[in-house]
Amino acid sequence: MFLCRIRTDAGVVPAVRIDDETLLDLTPVARAAGDDLVALAATPGLAAAVASLAEDDAAVRIPVASARFEVPVARPQKIVCVALNYVAHAEEGAQAVPAEPVIFFKPPSSLLPHGETVRCPERSSRLDFEVELAVVIGTRARDVAVADWRDVVAGYTVLNDMTARDLQLVAIEKNQPWDHSKGFDTFAPCGPYLVTADEIADPGSLDLSLTTDGVLRQSSNTRHMVFGVPELISVISAGITLEPGDIIATGTPSGIGRVDDGGTMVATVEGVGSLVNPVAYDRAAVAAPA
Repeated sequence: MFLCRIRTDAGVVPAVRIDDETLLDLTPVARAAGDDLVALAATPGLAAAVASLAEDDAAVRIPVASARFEVPVARPQKIVCVALNYVAHAEEGAQAVPAEPVIFFKPPSSLLPHGETVRCPERSSRLDFEVELAVVIGTRARDVAVADWRDVVAGYTVLNDMTARDLQLVAIEKNQPWDHSKGFDTFAPCGPYLVTADEIADPGSLDLSLTTDGVLRQSSNTRHMVFGVPELISVISAGITLEPGDIIATGTPSGIGRVDDGGTMVATVEGVGSLVNPVAYDRAAVAAPA
């Protein structure tokens, strides 16, 4: 199922995509889960309940084109990101391919819904895009064996790991952590859907791409990841408790680059969806592209 959270005049409601043009309001079957899509996805009998609701002419339907999306995970405790997880991306940055996953974190306050504007803060003059497959955790877990990774996955979404590249490069030069350059408000666009795990047979074989204003900038496949989803879950959970709703962003392929003021990004992961976000620079004068 393609689950989502939609803003309405009455508040945020859970919904499911029933075709390319239509969403179905799941409020009547959400019960205690409310708009918590992770809890909703785990509800016994959900598929049958959705099918029954879809046959009800009185059920509320929302056009996809006019829907106001919220982030699919309402309250993640943490967003765990993986750096340099594609060989070509490591090479384009003149970085060594890591022998083990390189981890950093984004704060939940950096999340941004599909359709909303990414804002580059005044202290930065270069904002870069990074399309990524994101894994959403479905159950509390720690020290997960590689073979058991599927037991803890609720589903998948698209995440764009926005980066104030000029600030990151300064931090790297000074041998300082660069989480700050990736953690500003709006720097984790995410969505539009939480695609339940049963929809994705193999997260290690998905095309992903990103365009800016219709120009293809990134194009690859998750099979080129250095560390796949099973290994990432196992390594990250070794000594760190994963909670329902936690997000793991699995890294970006080569082709990263600047998005200009007023540009629009479309980040796409095969079978998961397309995440669209415009960009605005919070300054009167923006430096020319490098």
